[in-house]
Amino acid sequence: MSHDSVSAGADREGSDSSGQESTLADHEAQLNAVLADVEGSSADDEPISLELPGLGMNRRDFMKAGAAVGTVSALAGCASLTGGGTNTQTTSGDVPDHTVAPGEHDEYYGFWSGGHAGDIRIFGLPSMRELTRIPVFNREPAKGYGFDDETNAMLEDAGGYTWGDSHHPSLSETDGKYDGNYLFVNDKANGRVARVNLKYFETDAITNVPNVQAVHGCCIQSPNTDYLFANSEFRTPLPNDGRDVTNPEKYVSVFTAIDPESMAVRWQVQVDGNLDILDTDKDGRWAISSAYNDEEGVEIEEMTRDDRDYVKAFDVPAIQTAVDNGEYEEVNGVPVVDGRRDSLLNSGENPIVRYIPTPKSPHCVEVEPNGKYAMVAGKLSPTVSIIDIEKLASEPDPAKTIVGQPKVGLGPLHTTFDDRGQAYTSLFIDSQVVKWDIETAVDSPDNSEDAILGKIDVHYNPGHIQAIQAMSTEPIGDWLVVLNKLSKDRFLPVGPIYPDNDQLIYIGNDKDDETGGMELVADHPVYPEPHDAIFATKDKIAPAKTWDKADYEGEKEYVSETNSRVNRIDDTTVEAYASVKRSEYGLRDFTVKEGDQVTLTVTNIEGSQDIVHGVAIPEYDVNLALAPQDTREVTFRADKPGVYWIYCTYFCSALHLEMRSRMLVEPR
Repeated sequence: MSHDSVSAGADREGSDSSGQESTLADHEAQLNAVLADVEGSSADDEPISLELPGLGMNRRDFMKAGAAVGTVSALAGCASLTGGGTNTQTTSGDVPDHTVAPGEHDEYYGFWSGGHAGDIRIFGLPSMRELTRIPVFNREPAKGYGFDDETNAMLEDAGGYTWGDSHHPSLSETDGKYDGNYLFVNDKANGRVARVNLKYFETDAITNVPNVQAVHGCCIQSPNTDYLFANSEFRTPLPNDGRDVTNPEKYVSVFTAIDPESMAVRWQVQVDGNLDILDTDKDGRWAISSAYNDEEGVEIEEMTRDDRDYVKAFDVPAIQTAVDNGEYEEVNGVPVVDGRRDSLLNSGENPIVRYIPTPKSPHCVEVEPNGKYAMVAGKLSPTVSIIDIEKLASEPDPAKTIVGQPKVGLGPLHTTFDDRGQAYTSLFIDSQVVKWDIETAVDSPDNSEDAILGKIDVHYNPGHIQAIQAMSTEPIGDWLVVLNKLSKDRFLPVGPIYPDNDQLIYIGNDKDDETGGMELVADHPVYPEPHDAIFATKDKIAPAKTWDKADYEGEKEYVSETNSRVNRIDDTTVEAYASVKRSEYGLRDFTVKEGDQVTLTVTNIEGSQDIVHGVAIPEYDVNLALAPQDTREVTFRADKPGVYWIYCTYFCSALHLEMRSRMLVEPR
């Protein structure tokens, strides 16, 4: 396969450089062995080199040669690779200003997964200013998440894990358009999915998915969010209860359907191979998933042995019919349908799962906004496979549902779209974004580069890539964000663990030049490791400015100043109720006895937006954050006699430091 080569003009540095170069050479050799028999390669192709700016062992001068489109000129405007880098690029005069003046608002909301932090991060676009973070799979003191009874129970009931790895955010839809109701996200680490209420920007449900070890792919069912789908990545026995632990032939991967309202698991489908990332069509029938390791190996050499893997296309109505007809096995309380290739449900003319052969180890699936095609990036192939979704129901040969296979570059991972029929694919190994025309790719021979409109260098090793509203039926086609795994020399050094680099690219101009009109606008360091993002216009999202107490009526009491009180329920149980406003708690103090179980219910009675109050009793790990009109409860055992000051953790008024209450714990 053709690719860019890199020359290093500077001598390698460092006392351990020989060991570093050996490690890099080993990885290059491993990749070359895997890629040797991938479709699209030939005997004349140069071996792959990872001496790219993103993977080189030292900072060095470099140039790229042999690119299909663009060479050194593609680097115009990039920060010097021998300096610290800059945040903003010099752009042409026809790129809109991406800065947002003080007091002005961005045009778009960006929802980033927080990766190992387990949260969702909210950015404004195009400014790329971080606005807030929504804790999901992680306890968060700043928002009291995981410290009050409700959110603590939600985390405990969902497995009680100490951390999560949020990966793929997905916005709810109505008629294929973002409706601003919910955001869903998966936990790659622990096999969970969560729902975020976008009225309050707060996680309100987490489901610990049975029969899976890790949920990787996660998406809503377009066009009306009838289901939330989740892919388990790791193959395990079913059930995974100790049987068949040494027999990998018995391991399976599982596709799960979840009710988005109740967040209950409705059914699952077991399949061959390892499921990866998925997307759905725009008509509510097909959920299409990339997959790898159809060899069903447990070592890397086994997993990459064959030159083919199989994308799985799930016929959702057909699976639902099988469940309704009782054609399943119940495992851990969940109906599990057999979707393996040799199953009875796949033996006829209308299989419930279509197995579509693609080059080995495809990494992702993204359905373009019109719902006509699904794009499957090659990862280990330089191609993107284009699946004609309409053919899934009618074409007897699954291989013939692939109607195009453009050659885009090395390490294609993810594809996004504009509003003009063009696709943008991240190239992990080439450290580039490639722009290409979809219909040209369909009309061109396989492995052709005819559809390529341009390439732009990014820094470095891009993973996910997203344009504004590209996952819906309403793409915008102006801004694109590429999430790079490495930043190297782009920012001030901060120790051995570097930030990632999210880069803003303008794609609103179509030009006949090296980049196809793409222009790199800004670098933004981000805390590791945001994995993916999704964007919506600001008119789609309407968050509340204060809580509506009707939303928790019947669950928690709204505590007023006049109704602040202490109730002793029995000899060892106390309920305390307090209001809170600027400078004052509704209870100046309250008394309990050593060993009492205390439930403290607190309401922020402020009516003004942005006046948040805290309730902290550090010795008892109590830390509540209350937005205006919100009520929170926390239960703890007062097992240490003494005086315990309660104070506000948010600087809310001129008398903030004097704002106090006391809990007096008398010896029993």
